[in-house]
Amino acid sequence: MRLLLDSHVVIWSVEQDHLLSATAHAAITNPRNDLSVSAATIWEIAIKVGSGKLSLSLPYRQWMTQAIAALRLTVLPITVDYADAQAGLPTRHRDPFDRLIIAQTLTERITVVSADAAFDAYGVTRLW
Repeated sequence: MRLLLDSHVVIWSVEQDHLLSATAHAAITNPRNDLSVSAATIWEIAIKVGSGKLSLSLPYRQWMTQAIAALRLTVLPITVDYADAQAGLPTRHRDPFDRLIIAQTLTERITVVSADAAFDAYGVTRLW
């Protein structure tokens, strides 16, 4: 199964995996699943660290590099197709990072792993 991890899922998987639901934890640790992270998530975490809103156990770059390797993540880039899909979404959810993840999920027809029920309003397949 192809899975796109929301930002809090990436952070919790590395820092506090006990916060993940049992279903999310099982999916993330299943080696048969193909895990992805959006470039938007990488940027969002960097912004939060840079602004002091988020502390990680290691300096940002080291933490992110290790997280990508440890979780076997493929980075899903930001493309014109994804940006265009995001531009056409209804404004039920205003967070620009989440809107891009929603667009990527819908465009790629992959499942998003997130505790955020706001994704459901867009008809995405959400695992939690």
